[in-house]
Amino acid sequence: MCGIAGVLEFRPGRPVASHLLEAMGKVIEHRGPDQGGYYQDGPVGLVGRRLKIIDLSPAGSQPVPNEDGSIQLVYNGEMFNHGDLRRQLEALGHRFRGHCDSEVVVHAYEAWGVRCVERFRGFFAFALWDGARRQLVLARDRIGIKPLYYAVDADRVVFGSEIKAILEHPDVPRAMDLQAMYHYLGYEFVPGPATMFQGICKLPPASVLIARNGRVETESYWELRFADAADDPATLERRVRDTCRDAVHAWMMSDVPEGVFLSGGLDSTAVLAFAREATAGPLPTFTLGYDDPSFSEWEYARVAARYYGTEHREIRVAPVTPEIIEQVVWHLDEPMTDLSSVPLYLLCREARRDVTVCLSGEGGDEVFVGYDRFVASKAERLYRLIPRSIRTRVIEPLVTRLPDQEPKKGPLVLVRRFIEGARLDPAGLHMRWQHFASPELDARLFREHVLRSVDRDRFAPLGRAAARCNSRRQLDQEIFVDTRFTLPDSVLMKVDKMSMAHALEVRVPLLDHHLVELAATLPPGLKFPRFQTRAIYRRALRGVLPSKILTRGKQGYSLPLKQWLRADLRDYMVQLLDGSEVVRAHFDRAGVRTMIGEHLAMRANHNHTLWALINLTLWHRRFIEGV
Repeated sequence: MCGIAGVLEFRPGRPVASHLLEAMGKVIEHRGPDQGGYYQDGPVGLVGRRLKIIDLSPAGSQPVPNEDGSIQLVYNGEMFNHGDLRRQLEALGHRFRGHCDSEVVVHAYEAWGVRCVERFRGFFAFALWDGARRQLVLARDRIGIKPLYYAVDADRVVFGSEIKAILEHPDVPRAMDLQAMYHYLGYEFVPGPATMFQGICKLPPASVLIARNGRVETESYWELRFADAADDPATLERRVRDTCRDAVHAWMMSDVPEGVFLSGGLDSTAVLAFAREATAGPLPTFTLGYDDPSFSEWEYARVAARYYGTEHREIRVAPVTPEIIEQVVWHLDEPMTDLSSVPLYLLCREARRDVTVCLSGEGGDEVFVGYDRFVASKAERLYRLIPRSIRTRVIEPLVTRLPDQEPKKGPLVLVRRFIEGARLDPAGLHMRWQHFASPELDARLFREHVLRSVDRDRFAPLGRAAARCNSRRQLDQEIFVDTRFTLPDSVLMKVDKMSMAHALEVRVPLLDHHLVELAATLPPGLKFPRFQTRAIYRRALRGVLPSKILTRGKQGYSLPLKQWLRADLRDYMVQLLDGSEVVRAHFDRAGVRTMIGEHLAMRANHNHTLWALINLTLWHRRFIEGV
């Protein structure tokens, strides 16, 4: 696991300065504290920071060359089939210096060209300089587990694992993208390929970028396809179980200590169960919680830890400090308001004291239909059977006047959230229940110049993603959106940044592409019958997981933010937003103050919007204002 960065100048006679490469490497040193290096040859410069996971010898040092040095690679990720590919390449005459998987990428490119990425199993983002062809190749794994950003203009390409490395280049401007900011307030993240910075893009998952002769082209090499398998349910259950097992076992390849993030939920416990099968010695597990029991998962995590005999560590999260929040914003590069970012940052910090690699259950909810938003989407079809006049004149006004509740998933909270999502455009599919903006909020929150200058079709990015799906069934499109839209730009970006802030590699074996592709062949009636989320997945894990885990509902890492904003973080929030330059420039300050007042008085729960503004303000101060 590493961090990468670099520059390719298009204009002749403009070499890349070594001090720039050193600065780019320094700002992402936290991603790879074990070794760093750079390659510079005229117009090209590559930077690599290495965290040693596979092959701890100097042979794995970055950049990685081929035999004659005409190809240079900087690589971030892990390839779990590198042994098989190595044997194929050796049979073709290629020679290896060591056993690191990154060396396989170099020789695979020599043998098979840029389409070599289709043969890789794992997760990665890399940059490869082909000196003979004078071309730069950037690539990202199928699901988008590892991030890669780039900026292109007429003079150059600048790229990096983190945006802050790109910003080290003096000719890359620091300016906020208003359209990205508008979408961010609703989605809680910036939909790709945009970022919150004008002119800086995310390389999409399953994509290759080639820069040559002053031109830049991108192409996709994989797409998720839906087609119902003809196998009987029992056979499909067995295939799900066996493929889960194979993915976890394959993704445990490592030469350093490993552990498991354990919430006690279905996904993390499944990962633990299969990891335990492949581990004879001690296996550390890590979980976190709060004093508020509605936000904690101590009980279920303890059940799983005892069942599988792990060395269990519990991390209690106190109300977070402003310093921690600001550290999180710095490492995220662009604001996002996923409430699990802060606790995940703290969890990774503590886990890194004991291990270098942690397995985690991310992806199971997206791949196997686990989120409440899938339930809400199906329930909304029944809700639509109620006459519109009753919905709009009776139910919706009544529910919106309900007071807020303290528990995370109290009945009033769920009813209110369902009605709020149901009022949004059906084009938003199931993401309407994960979207925290509305026309009413737009009018209340933004200044007029913002509303005039942005495209207010809030679900346009989602629609572009859904249009790529080969199936017209709504459930398939919702799974596609979760896997190809939400995961890479939100969940996986958060996991990468919060873990690499502490040089911890987090692996997500439930997103092995073999498992993802298998899940896309499961008929909807087996994945999501009636309102039973993850139905075939649960059946496949019978006999593998404790019954108490199999039957529990979804919880997820989060934090009691709405309470903290009314208590420990109250003064910080008020002072920060009152003095915010970005709020002053683009938002109605009176509207913001009214929302603060309503939240503090518990007349409404505005924690998502207020947290979004807090994160936006902190990001703007650090990255745009330079404070």
